[in-house]
Amino acid sequence: MKFGIDRLLEEASLRKPLTGKRIALLAHPASVTQDLTHSLDALATLPDITLSAAFGPQHGLRGDKQDNMMESPDFIDPLLGIPVFSLYGDVRRPTAAMMDTFDVLLIDLQDLGCRIYTFITTLRYLLEAAATHQKIVWILDRPNPAGRPVEGLRLQPGWESFVGAGPLPMRHGLTMGELAGWFIKTLSLNVDCQVITLKDWQPEAAPGYGWPLYERTWINPSPNAPNLWMTRCYAGTVMLEGTTLSEGRGTTRPLELFGAPDLDARALIKTMHALAPQWLTGCRLRECWFEPTFHKHAHTLCAGVQIHVEDPSYHHETFQPWRLQALAFKVLRQLQPDYPLWRDFPYEYELDRLAIDVINGSPLLREWVDDAEATPSDLDAITCPDERAWEQERLDYLLY
Repeated sequence: MKFGIDRLLEEASLRKPLTGKRIALLAHPASVTQDLTHSLDALATLPDITLSAAFGPQHGLRGDKQDNMMESPDFIDPLLGIPVFSLYGDVRRPTAAMMDTFDVLLIDLQDLGCRIYTFITTLRYLLEAAATHQKIVWILDRPNPAGRPVEGLRLQPGWESFVGAGPLPMRHGLTMGELAGWFIKTLSLNVDCQVITLKDWQPEAAPGYGWPLYERTWINPSPNAPNLWMTRCYAGTVMLEGTTLSEGRGTTRPLELFGAPDLDARALIKTMHALAPQWLTGCRLRECWFEPTFHKHAHTLCAGVQIHVEDPSYHHETFQPWRLQALAFKVLRQLQPDYPLWRDFPYEYELDRLAIDVINGSPLLREWVDDAEATPSDLDAITCPDERAWEQERLDYLLY
């Protein structure tokens, strides 16, 4: 299969409208070609492309920052001599001066298929700025490595944030090119936007189910996205960022496991299977121990649970990472009612709302966890209508 960047490089006819225009690129470490050349470097070799600027999202153009709210500075690219603007530094929306440096913006970002991944929000902000400043945008599309399944509550009005760009469910099942179409329509943006589509993407095909496993090398789009297995778990494990439980940052398997020094992992797993076995299909849970080298519970032995989705037990259509992680919270609250689960701290520049609520786009998930009388059926009752509505709505934006 071919990614958008590779098609643009190989098909001169696609590039013809770019001749004579100033070109900017929004990219990150996973913005590489099939031969692993960074997209910025590959575009710089083309005689018919005039690069005038570049942009980096959260974690930077080349990937230099580990954690949330660790900002990257602007700089001049030492080889190309063009400005590289940070959209996760002094600003998160591009300034008028930044927008004045180009005619056409190429967006080449590898997403993870999850609403909270901030590259989606950066995409929205740039489309809005392009509409305001009458700039052209081209999306160089890449696969959604989590595939097409949909899961989770939709973000509620008033809960928009840098980790919540709009009323999407947690796992949305779209590519960046498809998301661009949805943003443009739902925000009524008057912007010239073109998608250089993927060639021969098969999101339902094994073994990758969205990612061309064994055909394309996985490159971390952010420092704690080290492999495809993390991508599969992420729509659930990202909620751990709003809790006191470690999400495995500071280990070699971040966002595939969770734990804490005072967790009874064996009892947790057993009770999860007893309470809602239907939410644990398509994967295996294993009791484990780990000691983070940094971040939460650094240098402290943690009892934990690893979610295994890398062996034949994985079933793409039935695996429900958001419900699985919600169930872990529910069971922990059942086993230890007074456990200090919710982490109260500044999260992605939101200072007056609990991180778990910002992550979920409403307080509904937290309220369900904390309600001793609420059952798994109760969570399904409020979530399934959101999922069905989104599956219908997104049909108008599918490109593949």
